[in-house]
Order: sequence, then C-alpha cells, then structure tokens
Amino acid sequence: MQTRPTTPFGRRPLSLAMVASQTATENFAAKPGASETVVHKWRLFRALTEAKEPLGVTERALSVLHALLSFHQETALSLPENDSRCEDGAGAAGGIVVFPSNKELSIRAHGMAPATLRRHLACLVDAGLIIRRDSPNGKRFARKGQGGAIEDAFGFDLAPLVARSSEIENLAEEVRAENRAIALLREKITLTRRDIVKMIETGFEEGVSGDWDGAHQQYATLSGRYGRGISRADLEALAGELVALATEIHKLLEAHIKAQNMSGNESQTERHIQNQTTNFSDLEPSLQEGRAEPFQPNLEQSRGPIVRAPEVSSERSQTVDSKPALRAYPLGMVLEACPDIVDYGRGGEISSWQDLAAAAATVRSALGVSPDAWSQALDVLGEHDAAIVIAAILQRGDEIKSAGGYLRVLTEKARAGEFSLGPVLMALLRGKAGKAARDRKRAG
Repeated sequence: MQTRPTTPFGRRPLSLAMVASQTATENFAAKPGASETVVHKWRLFRALTEAKEPLGVTERALSVLHALLSFHQETALSLPENDSRCEDGAGAAGGIVVFPSNKELSIRAHGMAPATLRRHLACLVDAGLIIRRDSPNGKRFARKGQGGAIEDAFGFDLAPLVARSSEIENLAEEVRAENRAIALLREKITLTRRDIVKMIETGFEEGVSGDWDGAHQQYATLSGRYGRGISRADLEALAGELVALATEIHKLLEAHIKAQNMSGNESQTERHIQNQTTNFSDLEPSLQEGRAEPFQPNLEQSRGPIVRAPEVSSERSQTVDSKPALRAYPLGMVLEACPDIVDYGRGGEISSWQDLAAAAATVRSALGVSPDAWSQALDVLGEHDAAIVIAAILQRGDEIKSAGGYLRVLTEKARAGEFSLGPVLMALLRGKAGKAARDRKRAG
C-alpha cells in the first residue's frame, strides 16, 4: 500500500497553505478524466515565468523548479495511476514525485548554495506549486517492488502543476494583456511627447502668439512624472493629460495658420513675417537646388562683411548675372543671432569669416560632432554655412541633445533642397528679442 505523507519532516511546520494545496490537488485528481490531463512541462514553465508575480514566486525559485522538472524524464506531465519514469528514480503512484539528492539538485540549479536552495524550495511549497512528500527520516528515495516497479517515492510532488495548469495559463495571459496595454500606453506617451516638443519648437521659431514658456513648463512637469516603474493607471492619466496639452497647442498653431491665410488673402502676398523689434524678411533667401539662391543684399543695411557664394554652374551664372553671387547672411547678423560662438574666437573675438570657421571647428569637437558628420556638412553646406549651423547649435545649448545627429539631419535636408539658414537665424534673433523684452518688462 502506498504511503501518502502530508506533513513535512523535522521542525518544518505544516501551514494552511500546504493543506490547501494538497486538498486542491487531491480534488483535481478525484475528478473524472483527471488522468487524461496532459501538460507540456516546458510550456507550462514558460507560463509560470510570465505569471511569477501574481503567483508570488521569484526568479531564483523558478530556477529551482526548472531543476526539479529536469529530473522528470518525460516532457509531458500527467496524473496516471502509475506515473512515468523519473531520472534518479521514478514517480510514485498517484503523483509525480521526483527525489533528487541535494547535491544533484544544487548542480542543476547552477551551483546554488544549500541554504539558498532550501529557502527557494520552501517558497515553491508555500506558493502551492509543489508538495513535499517527506520520508520518515527526511531522505528522498524510491522503494521498488517486484519487477523493479516503484511502489513508493519520497521527494517533491509536481502534481500541483498539473492541477493548476489552467489557472497558471490564465494568469500568464492576463500578465501578457497587461504588458501589451502598458506597452501601447508608453508608445502613445512617446509619440505625444514628440508631437508636443516639435509643436512648441515650431511656435517659438515661427513667432506664433501664445504662452509658449508656460506650455513648455507644463510639458516638463508632465514629463517629470514619466518613469520606468509607473503603474498602468498612472500611465493612463499621464497619457490623457499629455493628449490634452497637445490638442491645446495644436489649436494655437491652427489659429495662427488661419490668421496668416486671411492676412495673405487680403494683401495678396504669399508670406508675411513680422518681428517686434526688427524686420528680417529681406534677409531670408528662397531655396533652389538645395542651397540658398544667389541673392543681392542691400549693402547699406548689412552689418558685417558679405561672403561670396560658390557658383552653381557656368551656364547658370551667365544667364543670371555676369557677376559672382553674394551670400545673403552678413557676419554681423550671424554673430548677433549666435553670440556664444564669439567666446571661441581668437582672443575672444570674431572679425572675419575665417575666424568664424576656425571657431566652429573648435566648437564642433567640443559638441561631440564626429569628423564624418562634419565632413559631410562641409561637402553639402560649404565651410561658411556649416560654421553658421555649428554656431546655431551652440547657441541653442541644452535644447539639442545630440549635436552630431542634429547636424546630420540638417545636412540631409540641405542635400534634398529642404533647408535654409534664414529661419534658423531669425528664430534665434526673435528669441533674443523676446528675452530682452521680457527682461525690460520685469525691470519696469
């Protein structure tokens, strides 16, 4: 007759959790067709890994369970009246008992220390994933009868895994659904944050009326709540607030576009850019073939030396003008928009385009722009335009996280004919003028 021990050996107490686990397993085994339930042990272990938190087991405890499962020779777990063979022994009738020695179990648990092994075995027992079938002296072994068949086995019974297989699969599916929902929320938050940043940047650069400083501060406050360990409920709340902010900012941009369209229809002009302190509309060149179109500036309004741009082609220069084209950005305008670059000039000053180019080469290295990115910028933009871009990146400071990546993006836009320095310089000038106005208002 088979012995069915239900209490642990030695000083280990019998807990109510153990009794509940044993009762649930026995009730499952008593159901009609229970012996026909077959579970793929490694698929079940994968589900256990995903559902470890709701089950209350740790990764180290799962490592011990993995080792115990490896002592069962068959891939399938079931509850037949006479269980299948087990390595270093066999399963007992009515259960799936494995009985490895502590030494063998420690080896398969990647050399886990005996004390640690005992602690994690206790965790698996408390979680109701295994049942102790301790012998009278606490040793693990199997007793064989005539013909070598195993009559009794003392060790760890894996039957609760079969009894709780449906529950474990359902828990794993719930965890997967929760993780999918969290991933979608994080994706939504990332996209909304990107939209907000770019819309605020557009509002600043295009001079759209609105409290952009307040919008940026609100965005920074919301972003500060975003973290790795944030719960799903907090993610949903944060996503909702970010969407509301993005909608509000988008309405400001839409209102500005409508106002521009109405103004354009009335004045029959295609573009109208205003600045409260200075009108720079004459300094913005149009784009053609990826570079600024040759432009003859008003020399009386220029505040610095003018640099001649390279000729696009001999045929074009003959059809446009017999004189070389002049660059549209005076050095004085560049230095007014990007004053920080002056600190890197020789002797703390920049008096020529050669000085600006030398300072930009120094700043390029300090900003972490790679030689390859700088070389491509020189090839596409030219030495002077590339130097202006570096000065603008320096002026924007912490707003640009990767100077090298930003320079590559602008280089590719210039290569495609989608980039001009005019908006960049005017945005910096507008920002400088706005800051000065705010300072005056505070002082007044």
